[in-house]
Amino acid sequence: MTALPHQLLTVTPEVGPFRARLRLGGDLDYGTSDELVRRVRDTLAAQPELKDLHLDCAGLLLCDSMGVSALLQIHRDTTARRVRLHVEDRPAFLDRIMRITGILHLFEEEGGQLPARGGTDEASAEPRTSPGPPPSF
Repeated sequence: MTALPHQLLTVTPEVGPFRARLRLGGDLDYGTSDELVRRVRDTLAAQPELKDLHLDCAGLLLCDSMGVSALLQIHRDTTARRVRLHVEDRPAFLDRIMRITGILHLFEEEGGQLPARGGTDEASAEPRTSPGPPPSF
């Protein structure tokens, strides 16, 4: 069996006073999720005055269950530090995963949903206010 090529995760930091932006590219998956959590923790530790952490997801190509788990851990870490987490420029597939798993509300901005890229995808629809029935596949 031939192994599929693994798209590495790239994390490009941009740091400013009271804020940091991490630009993500590639795959957020089993093999890379720990690296993202580590990079976020390093950023939080290096900037104790941090108020806002922005994850720019424009370059993400894939997110699996471990990637979702990493995002949840990052949410817990930033909440514990009272740092506002902004998951921005999410690809439509990421919004869909977040909606299906019931975590989209954790990554929405105050006052409404951040728009997904590719607004024609069903992921750009209004989020449900109640859990509702599980999706059928």
